[in-house]
Amino acid sequence: MSERWFEGPLLGFDTETTGVAVDRDRIVQAALVSGTQPGIETPRTWLIDPGVPIPPGATRVHGITDEQVRGEGLPPAAALTEVAAALRAAVDAGVPVVAFRAGFDCTLLSYELERHGIEQPDWARMAVVDPSVLDKRVDRYRRGKRTLGATAAHYGVPHSEAHSAAGDAIATVGLARAIGATYPEVGGITAPELHAAQVLWHAEDAASLEAYFRKKGRDEAVERRWPLCR
Repeated sequence: MSERWFEGPLLGFDTETTGVAVDRDRIVQAALVSGTQPGIETPRTWLIDPGVPIPPGATRVHGITDEQVRGEGLPPAAALTEVAAALRAAVDAGVPVVAFRAGFDCTLLSYELERHGIEQPDWARMAVVDPSVLDKRVDRYRRGKRTLGATAAHYGVPHSEAHSAAGDAIATVGLARAIGATYPEVGGITAPELHAAQVLWHAEDAASLEAYFRKKGRDEAVERRWPLCR
């Protein structure tokens, strides 16, 4: 039997940022986690001086301060050039990129690369696996939170160092493998097929959420594009 996507190499990706506006906020920490097989992950982390103040609210989430990035952080162009190169290499090698709520991290990274004149990964060829999208698909009616921590706990995936880019990326890779192994709908197709399916699943979920908002009298649009929301 040939190797299924969740049994082979994966590249986990996560960021910590100055905020949640993908077109304006900046990356202060990025991590890539290379895993050739389940349980074997090698993290690489970049601390980045974004060149703008880190809001106190963001620091409360990830613990990264202005003093840290000014004293120890890399210039954004230097760090993000390496991150983009690793993602381009994954695309060329056919390795799926795993990110929890990938629309945020991928889109913010794309804006950052554009800001610093860095070559983009080939987003059109990238096979992205997003455990957030997968979990909503395979267990649609489960009650409770759908954060990374709560979702990892539900599937029995360890999640140490929450809100550090490396800790979150490691948990995200473990979660992708767990969901793939549990649900044939997810694990039984190729990574490119899964990527295409997630585009549709995310759009369907966004439409459902918009319909819910309308019932509540709230006229709110939900982003339907995935994983690149621009």
